[in-house]
Amino acid sequence: MEIHRNAKTCPNSRKLLVQRIESRTWSLAVAAEAVGVSERTAYRWLKRWRDEGDRGLLDRSSRPHRSPTQLPPQKVDAIEKLRRLWMTAAQIAEMLGLALSTVSLWLKRIGLGKRSRLAPPEPPNRYERRHPGELVHVDIKQLGRISPKGAGHRVLGHRASQSNRRIGGTQRRTRGSSTCT
Repeated sequence: MEIHRNAKTCPNSRKLLVQRIESRTWSLAVAAEAVGVSERTAYRWLKRWRDEGDRGLLDRSSRPHRSPTQLPPQKVDAIEKLRRLWMTAAQIAEMLGLALSTVSLWLKRIGLGKRSRLAPPEPPNRYERRHPGELVHVDIKQLGRISPKGAGHRVLGHRASQSNRRIGGTQRRTRGSSTCT
């Protein structure tokens, strides 16, 4: 049983509400207040119970009973058949006299929104061998040499080793060194 997350009552408490009102021991206002719903809601549950019995107290779908703007199935079939002839949504809309947004919506719903869906997918490229290890693939990569003195703090893990020297260039003076004797 799916109970709406904002529902104040479940079918059992609805039945209890109706029983209290029908037995004439509780007024409708008092019974509605006890359950925590408005009098209007209590009247609704009472009417449903009188019309349909216990089945009327169950949750109902919030979907409308009819959709007057819904596209007829014949038009949906026509959209699908025209799409399978590799027509664009704009061409289909023009041919059937429908809005482009409507045609696009239905193409998406039936799974033909992209032209790539019209062609069958390519079969996967598989390598099938008789024996394990018959097809071996090895990748080799050589790394460049980095001198320990020229490595940065990411390699060495600390910044203390950084100096003002360049790996391939000339050497710069560092602080504290003197050239005088």
